[in-house]
Amino acid sequence: MSHVFPRHTKASLPAAVSGDGCYIIDKSGKKYFDGSGGAAVSCLGHSDPDVIRAIKDQVDRIAFAHTGFFTSDPAEELAGLLIGQAPGALDRVYFVSGGSEAMEAALKLARQYFLEKGEASRHRVIARRQSYHGNTLGALAAGGNQWRREPFSPLMIETSHIAPCYEYRGRRADESAFDYGQRVANELETEIERLGAENVMAFIAEPVVGATSGAVPPVEGYFKRIRQICDRYGVLLILDEVMCGMGRTGTLFACDQDGVAPDILCIAKGLGAGYQPIGAMLCTSGIYQAIESGSGFFQHGHTYIGHPTACAAALAVFKKLTSGVVDRVAPMGAALQAALTDAFGQHAHVGDIRGRGLFRGIEIVEDRESRAPFDPARGIGKALKKAAFEAGLICYPMSGTIDGVHGDHVLLAPPFILEDAHIGEITDKLDVAFRKVL
Repeated sequence: MSHVFPRHTKASLPAAVSGDGCYIIDKSGKKYFDGSGGAAVSCLGHSDPDVIRAIKDQVDRIAFAHTGFFTSDPAEELAGLLIGQAPGALDRVYFVSGGSEAMEAALKLARQYFLEKGEASRHRVIARRQSYHGNTLGALAAGGNQWRREPFSPLMIETSHIAPCYEYRGRRADESAFDYGQRVANELETEIERLGAENVMAFIAEPVVGATSGAVPPVEGYFKRIRQICDRYGVLLILDEVMCGMGRTGTLFACDQDGVAPDILCIAKGLGAGYQPIGAMLCTSGIYQAIESGSGFFQHGHTYIGHPTACAAALAVFKKLTSGVVDRVAPMGAALQAALTDAFGQHAHVGDIRGRGLFRGIEIVEDRESRAPFDPARGIGKALKKAAFEAGLICYPMSGTIDGVHGDHVLLAPPFILEDAHIGEITDKLDVAFRKVL
């Protein structure tokens, strides 16, 4: 009998025993193509020799040194490389163990920044409905997925949520894509004015929405308008690239494609590619200087921040990503989009196929004409996950796409090392799952 506390107490899971490129192999010898990279994590697959060697070499030197006493060469080098490629005025890197920790650090830094500046009334956070920013209480409060929030709502800080930029569901027939984006972006200004700008500290958004809505990209001009509004009212822009960053959408930082730079940016998942648990919060020089010239101490921290072995792994991942691997993402993503459109573009129950790079979502509907979703009682997302897994494909189906209750989608985030033949494998195995469930 297992003593592991699993995610789902009724699930009986196979044991993963080895990895081979884009595949995970279980104890019975069955191979699964990792079409979602776990949760958009394994961007280099499961057996990269350079990353494995970097981890072993670092452990041979020193595995751990507490950042209250020491820095480390891997952390220093990795921070320098990240800032060398980061957008805008981002200048400092705070290493953590994952995406939720990165978002918690961002929220606390935003608050302390305004305290250091003497603007103590600024504490309110605005985010978007159907967003997801992590599962710790601060990050969960920032997120806008009602199903995840509801059980823990009495424990969470008060936040506001405006409309997402979700063209397939939100754009009216009488408006252009650009006008739609401006309309929903302007909801931020309305909410800031309702709360009082003197009370608002940050707006948080994913450049491309991941788990909750299925690779939903913004329309052109949306984030430029968001940036203008934040600047006008002195509100910090925090971008959550935990899932969509580190090359996943075709550029190292997802926000580069929208021509904006945040005040604080969070990354994780692809930063360590699954080889070690690591995330990071990046902030501008101005925010850092407010702390440095004020109290001089960021009132936050965890035992494993800046972990040398994790940073060594991420450093090897970063060097590989920036030595040509990310350059593959846009063309392979276009090929995947074309294959998905060819296979499912006219499917009776596929409403939208979207995304950027190797970050693609397929929205499932009961009726294409009306875009009506299936009854949640059907459990379409759960059934698709099971059917695809049985067919040897790991993908990331979810329900609640529209409002946390209604709607279903399949998220795909395969390793950047996939080849053309793997695209056919993805569509073939998805077809098996669709036929069985839909």
